[in-house]
Amino acid sequence: MYDVHRLRILREVRLRGTLAAVASALGYSPSAISHQLSILELETGATLLESVGRGVRLTPTALALVTHAENVLRELVRAEATVAAHRTDVVGTVRVATFQTAAWALVPAAVRSLAERHPGLELAFTHVAAETAVAGLLARDVDIALTERFPGEVPLRHDGVTVTPLLDDPLVLATPASWRPAEPVAPAVLAGRPWAMEHEGTGARTWTERVCHDAGFVPRIVAETDDVRLHVHLVRSGIVAAFVPALGLVTEDGIVTTPTGEHRSIGLAVRSGGERAPAVVAACDALAASVRHVSEVRSGRRSRTTR
Repeated sequence: MYDVHRLRILREVRLRGTLAAVASALGYSPSAISHQLSILELETGATLLESVGRGVRLTPTALALVTHAENVLRELVRAEATVAAHRTDVVGTVRVATFQTAAWALVPAAVRSLAERHPGLELAFTHVAAETAVAGLLARDVDIALTERFPGEVPLRHDGVTVTPLLDDPLVLATPASWRPAEPVAPAVLAGRPWAMEHEGTGARTWTERVCHDAGFVPRIVAETDDVRLHVHLVRSGIVAAFVPALGLVTEDGIVTTPTGEHRSIGLAVRSGGERAPAVVAACDALAASVRHVSEVRSGRRSRTTR
């Protein structure tokens, strides 16, 4: 029977690409990782690794073995969750990967909620690009990943990941009030204006360029950053127009906002099999409560605006 720990190491090699990266992630020396993989090769009687430049590549045999290892590890996650569910208290640390707007709009309230309801459970979060959050989840660097999907993007589908919808975040066109635009603002009237957008290759950038293209123009981009709060600041300062998610509107002072009728989908991703782990359930519940609070605040703003 193959050693589960060595199977996990082999899986990590597929995810991370180098023995040094695997060693750093698992807290071992590269030589120790190499030794464990050598033993696994002896156990299987097959060559599992090939050198490629400074990294390594799994052989076809190793890739087939990793597929089976994924199933074994997924069942172990389910077993851990089942055992943990029999505890009477929820303790430990749950690690969350989150992108910028969710980090400041949702996470703080979730941390406070967990501290009140489960004093023995700590929520630790890391700020990462939304595009890399799921990779950290698969590598077991985090327990929960907040994901985002812009209109036109393919929904995340992975055998090792379960995604639960959390929030439909409206996307709005933000225009400086100092430009005195006629409301509602149509993107086409801003064709000659400067714009702020995210970097190329992101879901947000692809969507914003598509909206501008559909409006008949190529945007003149003068600020390229994934920092949504900076987008908002530049709009308030009268420098650019930008498309921003409603969750990123820290203030609407000095800004004219126009709904686009579209939204980005924010989800909670966990490793398949670990959905019932008490710590994961508690953290997901706390994040969902944060979303409800944000929705209530938005409703209050809208009602005050329409009075």
